[in-house]
Amino acid sequence: MTTQIEIPTGSFPALADKQPILLVDDDPSMLQLLKKSLGLQGHYILSAQTGAEAISLCRQSNPALIILDISMPGLNGFEICEELKLDSSTSKIPVIFLSGSEVFADKLMGLKLGAVDFISKPVQVQELILRVNTQMKLRRAQDRLEKLYKKNEELLLNIMPQSIAERLREGELHIVDRIPEASILFCDLVGFTPMAAKMRAGQLVALLNAVFSEIDALIEKHGLEKIKTIGDAYMAAAGVPEPMPDHASRMVDFALELREELVRVERQWTIPIRFRIGIHSGEVVAGIIGTKRLAYDLWGDTVNTASRLESSCAPSQIHISEETLLLLEGKYNFTPRGRTDLRGKGVFDTYYINRKISGTNAHHSVWPGQGLSEIPGVRNV
Repeated sequence: MTTQIEIPTGSFPALADKQPILLVDDDPSMLQLLKKSLGLQGHYILSAQTGAEAISLCRQSNPALIILDISMPGLNGFEICEELKLDSSTSKIPVIFLSGSEVFADKLMGLKLGAVDFISKPVQVQELILRVNTQMKLRRAQDRLEKLYKKNEELLLNIMPQSIAERLREGELHIVDRIPEASILFCDLVGFTPMAAKMRAGQLVALLNAVFSEIDALIEKHGLEKIKTIGDAYMAAAGVPEPMPDHASRMVDFALELREELVRVERQWTIPIRFRIGIHSGEVVAGIIGTKRLAYDLWGDTVNTASRLESSCAPSQIHISEETLLLLEGKYNFTPRGRTDLRGKGVFDTYYINRKISGTNAHHSVWPGQGLSEIPGVRNV
């Protein structure tokens, strides 16, 4: 049977929106005394007179504290506590034991089972109130810490991969890994600076938020890693920090879908949104350096080449290197761009990705060195 009392008004705070205290005792007069004493302190009270009822109430209402008599018919207090501690949904609820016994072994047993306190009968009301109020304050402080920890965890995972966050938590101060195979992408809005000069600050931020939110959603969908944004530029990686055998095709699939989504954003905003995308595959160095404003980042020639492919790309194209192309296994239709001068890198054969093709149409793609004249649907750029 469940008993609730009305929350008293007056100088005490109303706690009806807080977790209740569960009283468990087979003595109705003791329950009445405890309910009245704690109710006057503003606590919300539930009660049970049997072990089975107490366990059921715990699982239903998740009380902030349990005050549990040891001598009970059926399941005794020790057995009730042991069962609650074995259940992950109730194991963290603090328990205060009540007992008419002064036997030290009983107190020791209660503490071994995980009780936070032990009060002897006959109960001294003022002592009970002080001990309960102390435990409730501790519980509220613990709840605040858990919420803060969860928020910090979410923030940490927003700025770096989970495996890297775990290494930081384990005390690893300087994380630097050499990753032999990965694909790096840079995406940049074309003509953003003059466009930004004509927009209100709020409108500009809203547009960038709309664009980057679409990219973030696609990054998660394709299992890629967002590295950072720099102004209107976005950097992403596939195969970092965990190896990914299909990193090149995943990145190209992401880029093709991103192109479609940015067209939709353009129509929604009725603002011309053009972009350049560059992708290159190879070895990178990844990690965290420094001690302030920690951020996961990538370095190396692969990163620099991907950036140059983006900056030398024609608007609304996906510009890839030959290294990336050779990893795509003929599953994509592309157009050779020819010899391209990548600033600071030299002259390379580069390609524009058009679309993904089915296995039956794989001969429609153009491989390095293959002629274009007999390939249907491919134009030189």
